Amino acid sequence: MNEAVNGGASAPRRELEAASSGFALIMDELAHGVLVSSATGQLLHANQAARHELARRQMLTVHEGQLQTTDARQARVLVQALEKAETGLRSLIALRSGSGRLSIAVVPLRGQHPRAGAPIALFLSRASVCDALMLCFFARSHGLTPAEEQVLSILCQGYSAPEIASQLDVAVSTVRSHVRSLCAKTHSNGVRALVGQVAVLPPLGAAYLQDPLH
Repeated sequence: MNEAVNGGASAPRRELEAASSGFALIMDELAHGVLVSSATGQLLHANQAARHELARRQMLTVHEGQLQTTDARQARVLVQALEKAETGLRSLIALRSGSGRLSIAVVPLRGQHPRAGAPIALFLSRASVCDALMLCFFARSHGLTPAEEQVLSILCQGYSAPEIASQLDVAVSTVRSHVRSLCAKTHSNGVRALVGQVAVLPPLGAAYLQDPLH
């Protein structure tokens, strides 16, 4: 009888643990970095894409469990965003390092029942319009050739046909031929529509990377 009672009592806990584990696995599949911290900057969780960003130590780092900017001059930007989140306000900040830029949406996780000390989520911008893995899936699903996939990848970085031709050391006419084929295969009426299709693909792709912490 006691075993049955104990088993019944622990079932919700097991379900909660399984849900938590499943949520962590889902988060690791995202191409977007996601951090969870306290209002004081104590790091509570980082998905795999976020751990890669932290390992780069270009704009964000962790010191003794505290989330920090690598440039002390930008520290106040992060601190103010966390302080605003503690009061229930969302904000969008940008950290810069050289020519690099990292946009971060800082969002309080208060749910339907706001409470003091609620955790805060920091959603990091992606490094590119589309992760390489999703671009590969897109290419396969539309029957793109390797050359077409390469041109599409560079198009998504904002380069023009002449610039792509220079990078690939081919004629501009060759690039434009690939672009026409890309538009036909993906039923796009131009480069903007083509890149738009790629930009709204599911933000997946981080899980295939080697975890920087292992």
